Amino acid sequence: MAERHEVDLAIVGAGPAGLYATYYAGFRGMSVAVIDSLPEAGGQIAALYPEKAIYDIAGLPAVRGQELVDALLTQAATAKPTFLLGQSAIELTCAEDHVLIGTDTGTEVRAAAVLLTAGIGTFTPRELPVGSGHLGRGLRYFVPRLEELAGQEVVVVGGGDSAVDWALALEPYASSVTLVHRRPQFRAHEHSVTQLHDSTVRVLTPYEVCGIDGEQHIEAVQIAEVRGEGRQTLPAQAVVAALGFIADLSAMEQWGLEMRRRHIAVDRSMRTNLPRVFAAGDITDYDGKVRLISVGFGEAAAAVNNLAPLVNPALGTVPGHSSDAA
Repeated sequence: MAERHEVDLAIVGAGPAGLYATYYAGFRGMSVAVIDSLPEAGGQIAALYPEKAIYDIAGLPAVRGQELVDALLTQAATAKPTFLLGQSAIELTCAEDHVLIGTDTGTEVRAAAVLLTAGIGTFTPRELPVGSGHLGRGLRYFVPRLEELAGQEVVVVGGGDSAVDWALALEPYASSVTLVHRRPQFRAHEHSVTQLHDSTVRVLTPYEVCGIDGEQHIEAVQIAEVRGEGRQTLPAQAVVAALGFIADLSAMEQWGLEMRRRHIAVDRSMRTNLPRVFAAGDITDYDGKVRLISVGFGEAAAAVNNLAPLVNPALGTVPGHSSDAA
């Protein structure tokens, strides 16, 4: 039976801008539902570089990606939001007094306003060609908590920054880490590749995964030489498939939004051309746009304050000082 939710504000995108908007909407007294195609909140940061240091967050000289996401989730929890993760917003219908969103799982969300914080669009991992049936049983596409794989034999698949970063980050936790890539060359940053070769991570190229063994859980990974007859069986309890992600804006492009260079056009109040629909973060475009996480936080707050009168005419756009709310 399809889920139905009715809230003041529906936020599409659970990245940094969406999580901060969730907190801020709660601060303004709104009920919130957050929709994201990924199974974990955090957007690109959690999926691609949770162990990377981020240096452009005000007040934090340096912070790991996952630490930032964890802090944003703690802050957002004060709004008591409804998280609808692992499902994509595919339909949006604007009415005089509400907006209706439908997801690919059949969930419906009715809201007084919508805030789009979808980054570069619906963000889905490229699937490992074999072994997709092991998803959730040892196969994963990102690792929100490194300690989840402590003591396990881990196989990382891929040759980009994400694959190399995962392999290096897991080295202190896993009992062994093997990186499998189908080409001898890596697409990752040169310094990271140097670190990889200086580490204890076993690097196997040019190989590709041709099978995964195990009934209830992964027990071994079969790999084959790309241009040759070599085959190996690697004992493993976990496979991290870091093959990249696909960004898809096709659903939003069907909603009637004004788009500029694959981004949503907004005005100074973060309004789109659709009634009751606002946007913030990397998904937006306007003259002078700067794509920084810190800028996205400001846009999220501006959007929530400007949509507040649509939720409750008594709210107004001036929020007052947060220190006065204690």
